[in-house]
Amino acid sequence: MTGSPAEVKLVSNAMANITRRKIMAMLVEKSRTREEIAGSVGPSMLDYHLQMLQQAGLVQAKDDSLYLSDFGKNFMETKSEKPAEIKRDLSGTKPLEVVEIRQLLPCIADSTKFRTIARLEPALAGALRLLEPLFPRARYSDKLGALLIQKGNKLITIYSGGNVTMTMVGGQSDACETLEEIRNTINEAISRGITPVPREKVKVDHAEIYEYLPKTNCQACAEQSCYAFAIKLVGRETALDRCTPLLESRYATNLEHIRSLLEYL
Repeated sequence: MTGSPAEVKLVSNAMANITRRKIMAMLVEKSRTREEIAGSVGPSMLDYHLQMLQQAGLVQAKDDSLYLSDFGKNFMETKSEKPAEIKRDLSGTKPLEVVEIRQLLPCIADSTKFRTIARLEPALAGALRLLEPLFPRARYSDKLGALLIQKGNKLITIYSGGNVTMTMVGGQSDACETLEEIRNTINEAISRGITPVPREKVKVDHAEIYEYLPKTNCQACAEQSCYAFAIKLVGRETALDRCTPLLESRYATNLEHIRSLLEYL
């Protein structure tokens, strides 16, 4: 999840119901079977509640078990923390260390690449938003409380609580190298004690969007081609969900990148 208005709305709707909030609280402790959840919250409309949570990307299912997705875990960790005080400068910010790489999972879009979950400590909290200018392609999301960084095909999300997720990683060594590079960039700014100057908004053009589209020219979006669809997207004349092929699992990473790019518009 990248914090687009549509995604934020899905999450807000999912968490607006007391039953669904109770389900999420149960899954924070451990994965549960449908029977266990039904025994706690009741069977009434259980399928509907689970569907809402899955559509929002908060919960995943495997066989009869349900568990929090990576996004769901980060979302719940953020909710359990006190709101981070917004900092105006980097004074008092401590240097970072990469304390663990917890998971290396195959990417849905490319089985030769990985999705990584890692952790940086101490958590940057309110200082995180100040670091956006350090990276050529980065933006801070108030909704997620996270800094999103694009580095080539990688999409890196650093949460205020310290968790880090990365997509399209080449392997363990690539994950370590990427995290060290980010850590060093941030620590250099902290050691200098100079708060980065906010930069102008990054410009995104239709050609960059087009690179992540399926390029099938299927016209499911009602446009003549994927290139024409990219032009309309940049002009805010159409919606991303009109491209139904992007909803297929093989395009999951492409979809993440396009959503992140659209946030710059």
